[in-house]
Amino acid sequence: MHEIRTKLHFNARNMQIDQFDQKILAALQANGSATNQELADQVGLSPSQCSRRRMQLEQDGVIQGYAAKLDPKALGLDVTVFITVTLARHSRYNSERFHALLNQLDEVQEAHSMTGDMDYLIKVVVPSLDALSALINDVLLPNDAVQQVHSTIVLNTLKRNGGLPLKAA
Repeated sequence: MHEIRTKLHFNARNMQIDQFDQKILAALQANGSATNQELADQVGLSPSQCSRRRMQLEQDGVIQGYAAKLDPKALGLDVTVFITVTLARHSRYNSERFHALLNQLDEVQEAHSMTGDMDYLIKVVVPSLDALSALINDVLLPNDAVQQVHSTIVLNTLKRNGGLPLKAA
């Protein structure tokens, strides 16, 4: 296995992320509830320096928020599915209608606009195959924006919630 080592540059406001920022970000990806003291112990800075850097990373939009990682199966969400969607017509209005639909669906975990044969790839979690069938047949397919839907059911998840690759250069 090889490592890709790059310097991270944040284009907004010409902010450059140094090795300490990268260490802070990596620590927060692993544990978003880490205290400034815990960060300081991991990063090698004082708690006040970690606090200032964390606040700056938040203000600059590098850190977009904090969330708990939940186990879908523990919550009865036993089926993960990747769904490809092709729009009926390619127009701004049709795309906006489809985006609005996706934003209403809590089952949708991720949605990506794609190149190639499909227009969108969405990841959904549902409690059962019946719930998947209802989502596809009662929600997605009847929508005027949608022409075609294909689904692929996940058999086994090998890696979940991987953090961004933050290797110091």
